Amino acid sequence: MAKNQPLGIELVKRGIVNGTDIEKALKYQETHRSRRIGDVLYILKAAEPELLINAVAEILGKKGKYIEFDSMRIEPTDYIPFDVMKKNKAVPFAVEAGKIKVAFADVASSENSIKAIKMLMLNKGLVLDIYIAFQTNVEEYLQQYEDRLNENIEDIGGNETTTEIIDNIIKLAIEKRASDIHFEPQIDSVRIRFRIDGELFVMTNIPKDRQSQLIGRLKAISNMHQEKQNSQDGRILLYPDYNIRVSSQKNIYGEKFVLRLLKKNSDIRNIFELGYPYDENELDRAVNKKNSLTIMAAPTGEGKTTTLYSILDYLKNDSINITTIEDPVEIRIPGLNQIEVENNIGFSDSLRTILRQDPDVILVGEIRDKETAEIAIQAGQTGHYVLSTIHTIDAVEVITRLRKVGVQDYDIASTVATTISQRLVRRLCPKCKKERDFTKEEKEYIKKIGDKYGIEYNLSGKKTYNAVGCEFCNHSGYFDRVGLFEVLDITDELKEMIMDGKSSIEIRRKALEQRYRPLVVDGVNKVLNGLTNLDELNKKLLIYNQ
Repeated sequence: MAKNQPLGIELVKRGIVNGTDIEKALKYQETHRSRRIGDVLYILKAAEPELLINAVAEILGKKGKYIEFDSMRIEPTDYIPFDVMKKNKAVPFAVEAGKIKVAFADVASSENSIKAIKMLMLNKGLVLDIYIAFQTNVEEYLQQYEDRLNENIEDIGGNETTTEIIDNIIKLAIEKRASDIHFEPQIDSVRIRFRIDGELFVMTNIPKDRQSQLIGRLKAISNMHQEKQNSQDGRILLYPDYNIRVSSQKNIYGEKFVLRLLKKNSDIRNIFELGYPYDENELDRAVNKKNSLTIMAAPTGEGKTTTLYSILDYLKNDSINITTIEDPVEIRIPGLNQIEVENNIGFSDSLRTILRQDPDVILVGEIRDKETAEIAIQAGQTGHYVLSTIHTIDAVEVITRLRKVGVQDYDIASTVATTISQRLVRRLCPKCKKERDFTKEEKEYIKKIGDKYGIEYNLSGKKTYNAVGCEFCNHSGYFDRVGLFEVLDITDELKEMIMDGKSSIEIRRKALEQRYRPLVVDGVNKVLNGLTNLDELNKKLLIYNQ
C-alpha cells in the first residue's frame, strides 16, 4: 500500500467496493467516528465479508479473519483472560503447531495491545499469529461472552458439583476484574461477593446445605488443614495466570474465606497512566536517585506495589542490576531479578544476601520491622537505591512510622530522599458518565481546599459528571481506578528538622511552604479533568470535612 494512501481508495482500486460505497461509508462515519472504514463497509454490507477483511488485511500487510463465532475451535479464556481480551479487543480462535491465532479489532493502532498479548502467549509457550478482524465481530463476540457470564451467575449453586461451583466463581471473578472473592457464611446461605475497583458487590448466594462442601473444597485446593477451624492461610495454584492467596476465618455462621487474585503476568502500566500528576523531570527528581531510599506509603489495597512496579519499569535498563524481594512476587517483569520470600526467611535475611549480589536498585516489598528498616537504610547508605513500602496515612507520616519502628533520626535524615503517598479512587465509566454543572456547594468546597493550600482552581467552564451505570461497567458507573498522589521531597531544611526531632506537624507545615501538596490537591485536579467526581473523592479523603 502506498504511504498514507487511504484504505478506501485501495479497496476501490482492487474492485472490492465502488465509489458509492465509500461515499456511504464516509457519511456513516460522521456519526460513528470510532468506526474505521473497513468496519463500516462491513456494517453496510458493501462486500462479501471474507473477501473484504482479506483485502483490508493484505493492504495493511497482515492476515485477515472473518470470525464466525459459532464455529470457534477453542475456548478463548483458556488462553487469554476475558478482561485482557476486552481491554485489547483481541480474540484467540485457533491453536496450531505451537502458534496461537489471535484476531485483533484494530492492528493499525494497537501496537501496545499486540505487545501485551505477545508477551502473555510467550509465557504460555505459544507464538502469536496476528490476524485482523472486523471491530463489530470482535465486540459482538465479547458482548455475547459477557452476557453468558451474567446469565450463569444466578445458576451457580444449582445442579453443579462443588468443584464446578468454585471453579465457575473463580473464573467469573477473573473475567469481572475482581481483586478479591468473599465466601461468607450467612444464617441461611453462603453469600459470594466480589471486590471490583475497590468496591464490594454481591454476585450470588449459594444454598446453606452446600456450605460444608464448599469449605472442604476450598481447603483442599488451598492446601489447608481440613479439620482445623481456626484462621489459616493458603494458596491456590490451579490457574496458570494467577497466584491466589487464601485466608480463612471462623465466624458465628461458619468459616469465611477471602481469595486475593494476583495476576502473575499483568501488564506493567506506565506510571503516568496510573495517574502520577507530574512530568518526567519531576518523576526523575523523585525516583532516579542513588545512595538513598524512596518509600511508598498508603494503607493496604491502595496500589503501592503496582506503582513501585511502574517505577522499576521506568528505571530498568541493561546497565543496572535491579533486584526485588517480595512476598509474594505479584508481577513478573522481564529483566529484573525477583526473589520471593520463603518460609522462615524474612525480608531482612533476604536483603542481607542480596547486598552480596552487586545490586544497583533494590525493591524491598515492605518495611515491617526495625531490622528490615535498618538494613534497607544501610543499603541506601552504601551506594544503592532502595525502594520500599510502608503503611501510613500520608507521605509525612512515613517519618513518624520509621521512628516508631526504632530507626534513628540521623539515619532517616541522611538516607530517606523521597516519600510518596497515594490512594486509589474509581474512574468514571467513559461509556456512560453524564456531564453536569458543579453545584454551588461543590464550588465552595473546591474553593475552600484551594484557599487552604494556596491554589487557585479555575472553575470557569468546568463540568463534573454523575456516575450512571451500563453493561460496560457492570452498572456501577465506574470502570478501573486512578491514583491520587502526593510527593514529599526531603530537602535540606526538612533533614535538619528530622535530626532535631521535630514533630510531623511541624515538618508538614514546613513542607507546605515548599513543593509538597497533599493528596486532596491532586484529587480535585482529577475531578476537574473529569476522571472522577467529588463523591468518590470524599469516600477516600473526607473532603467535606476539610
